[in-house]
Amino acid sequence: MRACLLPYGRQRIEEDDIRAVVEALRGDFITTGPVVAEFERCFAERVAARYAVAVSSGTAALHAACFAAGIGPGDEAITTPLTFVATSNAVLYLGGRPVFGDIRSDTLNLDPALLASRVTPRTKAIIPVHFAGQPCDLAAIQAQARDRGLTIIEDAAHALGAEYQDRPIGSLSDLTVFSLHPVKHMTTGEGGVVTTNDEALAERLRRFRNHGLSVGSAERQARGLLYADMVDLGFNYRLTDFQCALGLSQLGRLDAILARRTAIAERYRSDLKDLPGLALPATGEGMRHAWHIFPVLIDLERLSVDRETVFAALRAENIGVVLHYVPAYWHSYYARLGFRRGLCPRAEAIAERILTLPIFPAMTDGDIDDVIVALRKVLAYYLR
Repeated sequence: MRACLLPYGRQRIEEDDIRAVVEALRGDFITTGPVVAEFERCFAERVAARYAVAVSSGTAALHAACFAAGIGPGDEAITTPLTFVATSNAVLYLGGRPVFGDIRSDTLNLDPALLASRVTPRTKAIIPVHFAGQPCDLAAIQAQARDRGLTIIEDAAHALGAEYQDRPIGSLSDLTVFSLHPVKHMTTGEGGVVTTNDEALAERLRRFRNHGLSVGSAERQARGLLYADMVDLGFNYRLTDFQCALGLSQLGRLDAILARRTAIAERYRSDLKDLPGLALPATGEGMRHAWHIFPVLIDLERLSVDRETVFAALRAENIGVVLHYVPAYWHSYYARLGFRRGLCPRAEAIAERILTLPIFPAMTDGDIDDVIVALRKVLAYYLR
């Protein structure tokens, strides 16, 4: 048994990161300044998008993207239930209503074949989530959206560095949302980014993060304007220069971060593929998986206990397994809005079986061994 808990994920801050933040703190700007603009330029370049707009969190990025897409009172947006509640909450913030489409049982991503059954005259957008870091079937989703004039907002909070048909996630749809939370691939402490190839959408995003003002403070001062007109109802979702200095430093290590996550995932997939009592989600063809999390499925038919018992046993072994996720509409707030269980049978079945194993770049080979040994020990004990 491990002596201390191995978390499922955590940030990695190196000396270069600290130096970059200190240098920014010694500059002229504490909040939005030139480092934000440089970070946005470099981030857009990394994902092959024309524009990137940095905001204060991944949730702020989702909110901003839904606003830019024109979602408003009475509108609907189709998304997956197997995601963090921030995805569907962003629709609610604007007076819209999320509509949950079921997932594929193999990849755990939104099933494009079922989208048509969820479309109504009120549908404004589709918000696919690249679960765990594996891209959705974007070609099929784009075909559905194109036929109906719907906006696609990719939730790529798990998928920085992922690729679909040899093209980076972030460059393929109307809007793509990334998270820079500490457990993600890279961090700015808290933070998020929305990418787009549409100049008008980028401008709406910039206004929304800055109270809906027509120009930012730097442009207002440069042009000698007496004041900036508020043209939208926006929020203060700005990101700071020193956070973006951290982001720039970490962005420079993204390839190494992705390589280590992939190596850990490959070790898991090799050592766990035939483990009795366990199943692994499928990985699709023609995609680069970003491996934000490593989900596994407990084979309840082969075990004498439920998933909660396996969870508790692994935590007792100091393996920090977690649950990603219960269906969003299972939460009590959504129940009060009228959502009921049974909407998405596949997602609900997966939610009873899924667990997430630790995966983050600072994990040692010994840490990986500990996870595998603990899984084998626990599952062997509970096999029928």
